[in-house]
This record gives sequence, C-alpha cells and structure tokens, in this order.
Amino acid sequence: MKFRKDSKKANNPFVIQSGKMGQLHNFSFRKSWTEDSFNKDVGDGEMVGRTFDLRKTNLIGALVLFFLLILLGRTAWLQVVEGDYYYSMAEGNRVRIQRLEPKRGVIYDRNLNPLVINKANWLLYFVPIDLPSETQEKEKIILRISEILASDEEGALNQEMILKNINESLAKIELDSLEAYQPLFIVDNIPYNKAMQLYLIEAQLPGVVLANRTRREYNVYAKSLSHVLGYTGKINEDELSKFGEEYLPIDYIGKTGIEYFWENELKGVSGKKHIEVDAFGKEKKIISQIKSEDGHNLVLALDLELQKKIEEVLNSYLKRLNLTKAAVVALNPNNGEVLAVVSLPAYNNNAFARGITSEEYREVLEQEDKPLFNRAISGEYPSGSTIKPVMAVAGLSEGVISEWTSFRSVGGISIGQWFFPDWKAGGHGVTSVRKAIAESVNTFFYYLGGGYEDFIGLGVNTMVKYFKLFGLGEQTGIDLAGEVDGFLPSKEWKEKVKGERWYIGDTYHLAIGQGDLLVTPLQVANFTAIFANGGKLYRPHLIKEVLSGQDRLIQEFQPEIVRQDFIDSYNMQIVRQGMRQTVTSGSAQSLQAVPVAVAGKTGTAQWSSKKDPHSWFTGFAPYDNPEIVITILVEEGGESTVAVPIAREVFTWYFSR
Repeated sequence: MKFRKDSKKANNPFVIQSGKMGQLHNFSFRKSWTEDSFNKDVGDGEMVGRTFDLRKTNLIGALVLFFLLILLGRTAWLQVVEGDYYYSMAEGNRVRIQRLEPKRGVIYDRNLNPLVINKANWLLYFVPIDLPSETQEKEKIILRISEILASDEEGALNQEMILKNINESLAKIELDSLEAYQPLFIVDNIPYNKAMQLYLIEAQLPGVVLANRTRREYNVYAKSLSHVLGYTGKINEDELSKFGEEYLPIDYIGKTGIEYFWENELKGVSGKKHIEVDAFGKEKKIISQIKSEDGHNLVLALDLELQKKIEEVLNSYLKRLNLTKAAVVALNPNNGEVLAVVSLPAYNNNAFARGITSEEYREVLEQEDKPLFNRAISGEYPSGSTIKPVMAVAGLSEGVISEWTSFRSVGGISIGQWFFPDWKAGGHGVTSVRKAIAESVNTFFYYLGGGYEDFIGLGVNTMVKYFKLFGLGEQTGIDLAGEVDGFLPSKEWKEKVKGERWYIGDTYHLAIGQGDLLVTPLQVANFTAIFANGGKLYRPHLIKEVLSGQDRLIQEFQPEIVRQDFIDSYNMQIVRQGMRQTVTSGSAQSLQAVPVAVAGKTGTAQWSSKKDPHSWFTGFAPYDNPEIVITILVEEGGESTVAVPIAREVFTWYFSR
C-alpha cells in the first residue's frame, strides 16, 4: 500500500491508493471524535473544514491572566509579607536558638556579707511544636510525667491537678504559630530524686525539656530583710508583655524590694546558642554560641549586724508589751546611706522565691497585722511631737520667735469652748524654744503655729512651706518601690474634700503633729538627719556599690544632696541644743546611759479615739559628730516612753561593739 500522488487530491494525504491487494475507494473513518478533523474523499477531492471562532481566545486569555495574577499575588504575599514567619517556622523545625541563662547577681551588706545566694532549681517545660501530633502519644507523655511529679503524700489528687494544668496550658497554644516554639512552663523546684527520674527518660520524650536553673535563697537570720530584699518569682503574663523579648515564659523576675528596683542590674544579659535539633526537638549539635553576661552584684549600705540587732530588740519589746507592729529606720546623716530598715511583722520571702502555694498566700494576706506591708516606707502616721524641731526652726527662721522668746505653760490654752491641753497637768511654766523641744511643751507650739491673743503665729501656709523644705509631703526618693508621699493638709484641701473651713484648732493640731498631717518613719529619719548634719537634706539610698559578677568595682554611689543651706546655721544650732536637752533634762533622760552623747525628740501620736496612740522616738549620736540617726515607731505603743528604751538599747550596742 502506498500514498497516491494526484494533482487534484494531493492536499488530502489520508486518501489511500490501492495496490496489488485491491482498491479501497471512498474510504473514510467512522463518525466519532475524529470527524471534525477527517472527511470523506468525495467528488474531485474537495475538502470541507469547520471554522473556529477567534473571539473566544480573548476570553480565555483574560481568564488565564486573572488566575496568573492571583497566583503571583499569593506568592508575593507568602514570600514578602509572611516570609519571615514561614521562614522561622521552617527553620524552627531544624535550627533553634536556645537562650543561655546568665547568673543573677548576688546582694551583699556593707561588709560584704551575702544576703542572698543562688541555688540549683530543676525546672520542667514543654516545647509544644515538638510534642507528638497524635493525641494518644501526647497523652502518654503527659501521663508519664504527671506520675513522676505527683508527690507520695498527695497521690492521685496531685496527679489529677498536674494533668489538668498541663492540658489547660497546651489548649491555649496554636501549633501553627511561633508561640508553639516558645517554652511552656510546667513546674519548677522539682525535688532532686524526681528530677533524676525525669532526666533518665527525657531523651525519649519529644517536646519535654528538663532544665537546671537557679532560684534565690535569702538570709534567714534577719527576717526583716524580706521588706528590703524582696523576692523573685516566675514572670507573669503582664510582665512578659511589658518587657517583651528580654524574658521567656519560664524566667524569674524581681517582684518587690531590691530585687524589683534593681532588676536591670541583677538579671544580667542572656547568651544565645544556635543548635540543630532532631525530630524530637533534642539538640544534635551546636552551630554557634554567644556567651551570657552574669548580672551585677550589689553592695548595700545596710549593716546586717545592726539590722539583726534592731530586729532582736524590737521583737523583745513588742513581745513584752503584747504588741506586734513597729518600724525602725537607721541612717548615716552625713551621706544618706540607709544602715537598717526594719518593719515588723515581716514575712518569709524564701516561701515566695520557691513558689508559694495559693493556700499559703491566702494565709499571709488574711493576717490582721499585714506582714507584707513595709511600714518604714509605706506606713503613714501622724508625726506627733517629732515635728516640733521643724516647727521651732521655722519660727526662728521667720522671726516669729527668737531663742529668748518665752510663753507661760499653765496646762493648755482655751479658745471659746475649746481647750487645747499640754501633756503635763498644770503645765511646764515659763518656756523658751530649747525647753519647749526638750519637754515637748504643746502650749509653746500652739502659740508658734496659730498664735494666741495678741501674738501672731506662723499660720498654716508657712508651716506647710517648711514641712516641704524638710522633705514632707513627697517621696524621699529611696531606691525601693512602694514608698508613699505622706500628707500635708491645707485650707483648700479641707474645703474641697471635707466641705469645711479651716479652724484655728486645725492649725494648733498641725503645730504639734496631729490632725491630718501624715508622715512615714523614713521621712522622719530623713529630716532628723538634717539637724544632725547641720542643714543638708540627702536622698536616702540603700545601694552603696555595683560590682561585676567577679566582684570588681563598676560604680560607687556618691551622696546626693537634695537641698542645703536653706536654714541659718545658728538657728539650726539652737534646735540641736533643744534636742540634746531632750536627753539631759527632758523626755528621754534614760538615753544618758548610752556611751556617747545622744540628741533626739520623743513623740506621742493620737490617731484613734478607741486605740492607744503611736509611740515615736527619733534621734542621733554622737551629738558633736553624728554617725547614725535612728527613728522608731511602735504602733499603738502608747506614750513615747515605749520607744525610748528601744533606742537606748540599740544606741548602746552600736557604740559598744
């Protein structure tokens, strides 16, 4: 068989010429899907074809272009906008960045006695993305871990709680998010024996990580240090959101006290380790590494032995008097260094550092005496007569009185139907400024503050002016969180808040530290230091030095003078003499037993018609060359004679050791 060459039918190659096998005329394919392409050989071989509508190509082209643009747009979105996200997701399956925890800085007292140390802490966390995707396998892992962690005493109840907590935590994580690569905290402070059990099986548990971190242990010999040092605890969601990338969900952070205020110095700088992981999320090899930088060590101005002694003496007197609440502040008047801060009752900050239970925390909160409350810097009390040295120097500075001005104290003064008493029945007789301070003569300060008959006193506005100069009504600026301002009343405040006008009785009460005036023990200690050093108001501070992790000096804190030379030195000396007479012939004569000369001021602060007044003492020693200021407040202690013996015992110990 061969193709026939025919001039008329040459254009139809599918017409077949017969050979020896015979002729096949008029051959054609049967009608089917081929009939549009092949036609019968008819007549003279004319070909009939089907015409295609070229207008349809435009529509097809538009559709193809439309879908192509969608594809390109989606590709651009995934690569440009979401590129980093998916790159991180992909790399996270193979390469991880593991953070290297720095060693938290330690805290020393002024003599380099450690007040806190770092102890080993076993911590367990999950990496959700590495956990098995099969629910059954995941549940096996969780069940195995809960069996190990459940204590023998708690039994199944503890295990049930552990299972519940783990499942609730995992339920919040979306596995297609970067959050799934973040550590999910499970439990810390794991006992050593349980940690070893977990360690032996950790390699076979995908997504489970046992880490050896550190936790804080605080000096247990001075429980009152809890208010100074504070404590660290596991970071919460609010803190994590606030501090961003600096912390992970398994980190610890300063919660209160020095730990909180100096967090940036103590925490150090984290290192990084790029690692390649296997299918279980376990480390295969280290790709690169950046070392961590340990936190800075802090040296406090605080004297541990003095802190312990004050706490010991205070506890002894409180127990004897059946009282529970008190505060003591000791300062160096020459530079503002805080030598001791004691607030009782105190609390066990080690319980918080290890992870306090909800039951333990509730028990602490429900205690009537509020042991978490730092009375030294956060407690606001009427100053009582401790304000009288400030009143005296204000009167001398304004020329309202001189050192020779005298008033007769006959037991009090009367204004209409109101009587304002002295504390001594029958009065103190003729009284000048030194005697008024020494014997705490109310009548003298009634005259000085509000005037009487034809004598014009300072008036409320001038009194408040000098209170502010001595640092009242505002924070001192100590490097501890939680300090309050205290309160200075005014005519405008009373009219606005109480809807009452200011009476002369309000001025009299303010002049002797009663009424609406509120101060903190730290503020009283700080203005007492002004009289001790001759006229300088320092910012009190706890931090003395910042050291490196290897105890090399980085920074030494210099005294910060807030205000100076705002009181004439001679007027200051007159008031100092009155404070010395408080000890030699006034209301604190028992302090003559101290080995050095002491000057000071007692105070009794009324605050309730149903409860005993607060007892105050504030003073300094030695008188001629002061080294220390001590301020004591005993809540509901009654007369000032309660605070004075405490001061005597502390001063005696301090100058005899």
